[in-house]
Amino acid sequence: MAKNDAPELSRTMTAGQMEMISLGGAIGVGLFMGSTSTIKWTGPSVLLAYAFVGVILYIVMRALGEMIYINPGTGSFADYATEYVHPLAGYLAKWANVFEYIVVGMSEVVAATEYLQYWWPHMHTWIAGIVIIIFLVLANLASAKAYGSLEFWFAMIKVITIILMIILGFMVIFFGFGNGGHPTGLSNLWAHGGFFTGGVKGFFFSMSIIVGSYEGIELLGISAGEVANPQQAIIKSVKSVLLRILIFYVGAIFVIVTIYPWNKLSAVGSPFVSTFAKVGITAAASIINFVVLTAALSGANSGIYSSSRMLFKLSHEGDAPKIFGRLSKRIVPDAAILGISGGILIGFIIDMIASVYSKSTSDLFVVVFSSSVLPGMVPWFVILLAELKFRHNNPDLMKDHPFTLPLYPLSNYFAFLMLIIIVIFMFINPDTRVSVIVGAAVLIIATLVYIFRHRNEQQASQG
Repeated sequence: MAKNDAPELSRTMTAGQMEMISLGGAIGVGLFMGSTSTIKWTGPSVLLAYAFVGVILYIVMRALGEMIYINPGTGSFADYATEYVHPLAGYLAKWANVFEYIVVGMSEVVAATEYLQYWWPHMHTWIAGIVIIIFLVLANLASAKAYGSLEFWFAMIKVITIILMIILGFMVIFFGFGNGGHPTGLSNLWAHGGFFTGGVKGFFFSMSIIVGSYEGIELLGISAGEVANPQQAIIKSVKSVLLRILIFYVGAIFVIVTIYPWNKLSAVGSPFVSTFAKVGITAAASIINFVVLTAALSGANSGIYSSSRMLFKLSHEGDAPKIFGRLSKRIVPDAAILGISGGILIGFIIDMIASVYSKSTSDLFVVVFSSSVLPGMVPWFVILLAELKFRHNNPDLMKDHPFTLPLYPLSNYFAFLMLIIIVIFMFINPDTRVSVIVGAAVLIIATLVYIFRHRNEQQASQG
């Protein structure tokens, strides 16, 4: 198929659903269960680390929003990478997205089966996993509107839980609610070895996990192809989603590290369960288990949605089998959805088989999950590079543009440099070194495939 002849997807999603999709992609299991590892590396200064990566995220999203406002379409950031950087950049952005969300989807399904065992300890894990995957496939095959509705409610549950936790946490910190009327105060922020307990190295180590937590926010660019009134929706969504993510992440982490000494957190299990338990909500464990279950389902749901749209585009550009370019009667890329879900299912089955033969597969699983972080950064890199060329090529469009990137081009260069530094620290950190090597290997293999295929095409056209 020739490039850019992909059929139009239907614009049936509302701006509210679009915002929730971005929130759903960015507020995952990492916040609920993974915040302990970032706190371990850098102590209470993890607050600043979340805010700092939030600034980088803000720059990336404003750069993306600037381009989407002029040209909204499904898979936007990959289109811009192809047009303004190089076809290889667009190719890598799309395949990195597909790889990232198959790995993330597989991880989230495995996590969801573990959460279900809290209530049904005798349930077979493989049955639970297959049922979850079938449920998510049906939701995605129904329509973009059905997917948007499901994701809206998944995200709403997470958002309400975080807001409740922040409110209750502030009541404990400042009014002593649930603590015998004795406010805990702010002393835990510096009383146990200082604010920067891990030094500069620990501070940057934590940022790699935080970047992984924020990845998925660029889903905004993919869903732009299926939202009504995309220009208005983009401005509203970028502004509000960024503010909400920073409030949720920084607010939740502030409550956790202020109520508990940071060096005791590893002993309390999930910080969220402990916070609710502290104020006397005895059903805290069940409540949080339900919330992290929806967080896992939401993460897998977002992943199937976004990567199936990317596979759909790759097919129409000749970089994936033609079957994945098919649209169903409901105007959704059904073959691509089934392809991505099949990848998640295969990964899930391999993980189940490996867990039978080896107890150390949990360590291997962490490596595989973390290996999605570097490919997940590819869209951020290409958005920043594409925006530089976009500005250079379209000076007339920028004169009356209502949504430009502040402090351009310095903000763009700053974000790009910081992302490179974070990758370097991922390699320095022994806990993430293997992950960044695996992620780099995936990108190198994809690059070699691209070069080999396009060289053969050129030789064929010349012959």
